[in-house]
Amino acid sequence: MGGHSRRAGRAARRRRQKHEHTIQSISLCHQPQYVRLMKFLHQRGLTSTLLQPALFTDTGRGLQTLQTIEPGGMVISLPQSCLLTTSAVLDSYLGPYIKNWKPRLSPLLALCVFLVCERHRGEGSPWFPYVDVLPKTYTCPAYFTDDAMAVLPVSVRQRATEQREAVREIHSNNQDFFRSLQPILSEPTEDVLTYEALRWAWCSVNTRSVFMSHPPNSFLCGEDNYALAPFLDLLNHRPDVQVKASFNPVTRCYEIRSVSRTLRYQQAFINYGCHDNQRLLLEYGFVATNNPHSVVYVDSDLLCDLLRSDKSLDKKMTFLRENYFLHNLSVSSDGPSWRLMTALRLLSLPSTLYHHWKAVLLGQVVCEETEEWSVRTATTLCQRLLLDADRALDKISHLLQQCEQPIREQLAVVRSLQQEEKCILESCLQALRERNGNVSLCQLPIGAVS
Repeated sequence: MGGHSRRAGRAARRRRQKHEHTIQSISLCHQPQYVRLMKFLHQRGLTSTLLQPALFTDTGRGLQTLQTIEPGGMVISLPQSCLLTTSAVLDSYLGPYIKNWKPRLSPLLALCVFLVCERHRGEGSPWFPYVDVLPKTYTCPAYFTDDAMAVLPVSVRQRATEQREAVREIHSNNQDFFRSLQPILSEPTEDVLTYEALRWAWCSVNTRSVFMSHPPNSFLCGEDNYALAPFLDLLNHRPDVQVKASFNPVTRCYEIRSVSRTLRYQQAFINYGCHDNQRLLLEYGFVATNNPHSVVYVDSDLLCDLLRSDKSLDKKMTFLRENYFLHNLSVSSDGPSWRLMTALRLLSLPSTLYHHWKAVLLGQVVCEETEEWSVRTATTLCQRLLLDADRALDKISHLLQQCEQPIREQLAVVRSLQQEEKCILESCLQALRERNGNVSLCQLPIGAVS
């Protein structure tokens, strides 16, 4: 499997290099909304930047270098006065309403309400140059229609549904606070602080904020680690890029320094963290091609479905659950994860060997027959997941012919996720075939060992 991993790495690099040669960009710096944004930032202390907003054929909007940035060089330094934090919200016209409200609001909700109110104020808002360049809609699950939810991989669908419901709950649970803001709104609160408006603001904060720890205060509840960073938040993510990003208490700026070299007129990237594609879709609404951190998760319900003929299955699944072994079962391009193979080894054992179950979870070597069964079961799992991915892609293709643009964008990101997971499953199956000598599945039924 080591050789397979190296081949996949070289192939990914070749695809990426070829891809980079075909990328084109169009500068956006002369468009009125970006002229206003830069003027706004300069008035708040931004002196200069090596970046300009541009539209790229692969990622859409991003930031382009105006000169080569060497390793260790400053990508951007954004003064604290340019950052939108809860301190700015509490110092604004919203401050008295938030400070006097009980129970205390979360920092996230405070920022969301401020964004909605500032968007409502339009050009009269001092933050209008920033609000005006924020996306008008998002491709996070909070926006997903039922059709888009239905074609997500099963392993992420529940979390996506929970996100959508959580945003609805935030809106419904804070109606009294919203109504208290009527004196500062020119229209009825129910027309301003709508579910759609709060959803937009929630996704704006969730997808675009940078981590910046703030001291606790008595007016808000919970940890306050959010900061919206105008212009800086145009930087796109790439999983193979390394940067150093943090707030510098000496310069009072949020700084990003490059670890590697970025050539002139290329897109500058940052790294949001070592996230797999399911996490990227949930938190940011996009999927990264050739993401080295991505895996395909195996849902416990799928295990139960495949092994339903095992009379001791319930007992084994309970044992795995009690030992926290039913989370993060996955396969990668290199093969099944250690956790998945360990769980399968235990599932292969008969109930008469219960006294050996704990030892198997701790890594005890199993017999050749048990190992062979586990590899074959992993192969069957991959084939089943691959079939599910193909069916979902077919359904997405059908839906794309019928739907309107906002839903098309949602389906496009789900399609990217399914395509990436399909590639992982195909590579995993190849690794399993090499590992198992390409023996036919029918030679050993799934329930043969147990």
